[in-house]
Amino acid sequence: MTEHMPPPAQGCRNTPVLKERGQREVFCGLTGIIWLHRKMQDAFFLVVGSRTCAHLLQSAAGVMIFAEPRFATAILEESDLAGLNDAHAELDRTVSELLARRPDIRQLFLVGSCPSEVIKLDLGRAAERLTVEHAPRVRVLNYSGSGIETTFTEGEDACLASMVPVLPKTDARELLVVGALPDVVEDQMLALLDAMGIGPVRLLPARSIDANTAVGSNTKFALVQPFLGETHDALTRRGAAHIAAPFPFGDEGTTAWLRAVADAFDVSDATFAAVTDAPRARARKAIAQASDALTGKSVFFFPDSQLEIPLARFLARECGMLPVEVGSPYIRDALHGPDLDLLPEGPTISEGQDVDKQLDRCLAARPDLTVCGLGLANPLEAQGLSTKWAIELVFTPVHFYEQAGDLAALFARSLKRRAVLDRGASAVAAE
Repeated sequence: MTEHMPPPAQGCRNTPVLKERGQREVFCGLTGIIWLHRKMQDAFFLVVGSRTCAHLLQSAAGVMIFAEPRFATAILEESDLAGLNDAHAELDRTVSELLARRPDIRQLFLVGSCPSEVIKLDLGRAAERLTVEHAPRVRVLNYSGSGIETTFTEGEDACLASMVPVLPKTDARELLVVGALPDVVEDQMLALLDAMGIGPVRLLPARSIDANTAVGSNTKFALVQPFLGETHDALTRRGAAHIAAPFPFGDEGTTAWLRAVADAFDVSDATFAAVTDAPRARARKAIAQASDALTGKSVFFFPDSQLEIPLARFLARECGMLPVEVGSPYIRDALHGPDLDLLPEGPTISEGQDVDKQLDRCLAARPDLTVCGLGLANPLEAQGLSTKWAIELVFTPVHFYEQAGDLAALFARSLKRRAVLDRGASAVAAE
């Protein structure tokens, strides 16, 4: 791996985008609660939905019977859906009982679902009413996680966007890092920024409501997740300035992200090198060890998490893979443009989904690796294709230098598994 990888002569930022508006195969935005409730330690997520919503969350979280997580579902019964009950009165009662039993709750999110959207239950008005009732001890906010309104990772975007209007105002020149990260990764990032003399650094979401996260015209914010379009717009409306950069996946992406932040805060080249040279070297070594199985192999991305474009850039430029198609639920130039600049030209770039047409393109291309949602993985495996679950890339620590080798290994593992299975099948056939 070279010390510096220049951008390709022609990236994909100006590549015509294949826009599809058909049947989608993605999780709904409720899934984001699984990592958000772990991140915000004084928050509680109350989904106003059906038993199906409750089963989804229980299954996704793997909650044991004796656990008491910071999320629950206020079940809408048939009488609620039929308008026979006063749903707002029942919701108020449920919230009062919850807060009496859980005095540790400081932030309560009322999360809309498909059923609550269908019956037009005004959770925004409910949040305002309940905030007045339970202030100042508890702040009540509302966002939609409905599959009608949101796809997989957009639940986090909707949640963070709902928090922006109530953030305190500040005139301080501060960095705001936006997007939920595992605590260990967040600590690594903060250590790098602190070593460069950048601070104070504020976080959205913060681990508690008492954190000094504020926003104003002197705030500069950097995103660590590529699916935060609504949050980006909300912060811009508050006067904050976005630091555009590739996302911090792998050596190159992490270095480019840190470089953009360092430039915004006038960090010298010497300081930047002193802080990043050692972790960069570790990242390059780890990627090289993990990516032997990936070099020269083709990869096809179905749209799922909105991580697809920066991950395709990482696999192409740092692991030697050949992207065939890179699909994403949504593509926004302000967020994805810097990664598209670095993605070598060649792959089809698609936005949205018409799943039958995309399956046809995938099966015709016969890629060595297909990154897709859970619902498509088994059918594609039955067709002889190696797959990687997109959801694993959201739940696994993959950002910044120390996780770069693990990120490459996640993709390599799928190809190694296929090779083992093929060898086993050949041995059986030979007997």
